[in-house]
Amino acid sequence: MTAQTLLVTISGEDRPGVTSTFFDAIADVGAEVLDLEQVVVRGHLTLAMLLVSGEAESRLREVLLAVGAELDLKVKIKKGTGDTRRKRSGRAAVVVLGAPLRASGVAAVTARIASHGANIDRIRRLSRYPVTTVELDVSGADVDRLRRELALESSVHGLDIAVAAGGLARRGRRLVVMDVDSTLIQDEVIELLAEHAGRQAEVAAVTEAAMRGELDFAASLRQRVAALEGLPVSVLDEVRARIQFTPGARTLVRTLKRLGFTVAVVSGGFIEIVEDIARELDIDHAHANRLEVRDGLLTGRVVGDIVDRAGKAQALRRFAAEAGLPLSRTVAIGDGANDLDMLEAAGLGVAFNAKPVVREQADTAVNVPYLDAVLYLLGITREEIEEADEADGTPTPAPPVVHP
Repeated sequence: MTAQTLLVTISGEDRPGVTSTFFDAIADVGAEVLDLEQVVVRGHLTLAMLLVSGEAESRLREVLLAVGAELDLKVKIKKGTGDTRRKRSGRAAVVVLGAPLRASGVAAVTARIASHGANIDRIRRLSRYPVTTVELDVSGADVDRLRRELALESSVHGLDIAVAAGGLARRGRRLVVMDVDSTLIQDEVIELLAEHAGRQAEVAAVTEAAMRGELDFAASLRQRVAALEGLPVSVLDEVRARIQFTPGARTLVRTLKRLGFTVAVVSGGFIEIVEDIARELDIDHAHANRLEVRDGLLTGRVVGDIVDRAGKAQALRRFAAEAGLPLSRTVAIGDGANDLDMLEAAGLGVAFNAKPVVREQADTAVNVPYLDAVLYLLGITREEIEEADEADGTPTPAPPVVHP
């Protein structure tokens, strides 16, 4: 008798020992396991087995149905097709973030994937707070084209959607490079400095125009730094003490470092502030402008070449080379027009609460105020983050109260 392949699907209320009970029962039948997959969602078990029955197909069916009846589980058995089906190419990871994540948005994303001709092979939840995040494992996709198509759904449904190559491209060591002002921290350092000179409003207006891409960054920086002329160098310490990290910044860097990633910051701001931030968070590289100081006073000028959008991209390439990583394994995060070259050069460019011109050109955008949401784009779950924190005694924030 020719050996038959059976696809067995078991579903029902989960409890400890279900899987072992089934396999203990069929062990004596002599079946061969070709594939096995199990998932539990809110206490509901789905267990799928692809088995080769040998010459005891009828006996195998009897045993499976008997165990299902004993455990009050539904068992469906049908002829399988073996394990020779060719795997689909074009693997992609589609990460969808929502706060909240509405069914209409998920419907639009899944419909767009289907119309693209791709297939959703698996879905898993990465986080339930502070945002709800799901990852779709997709095959048969043209990654660049799917990214463009899903960008349309992102804007219509208010979702953050990232599309990245799947498979091995999803794993391994990376370089993550971040902007500082309004990304890693909530502040614009030059505006805090200008406040001491009584010119905060003037400087803030120039900063905003530069971040929107309306002004040349280098020229605008010189104009803003000129407003600081005559300030005592001690104001740098005062400003540093006022800086507030973006929510999730510490979690993001701490988790990346645990993974063995290289982390860097590049800034159109000032190294006098950025170096301290990098040291506090154990960031590997820091690159920024340096203020000129004479006789204990700021001169209103910077020393050396200005770190503009081209300079940020150059720094990213240099850090990648030093880490021995290709650009495809780099991630860049920023919010302003001076981050555009860096976002374009990186394997994944993330616009974080960014200006419209940046959101339009970046690979993906994160529009929630939590910097550690970037971890979900890399396929890291909230549970993994919290387990690592718990293991080394790092306190994690309590989840918000969810009302039915």
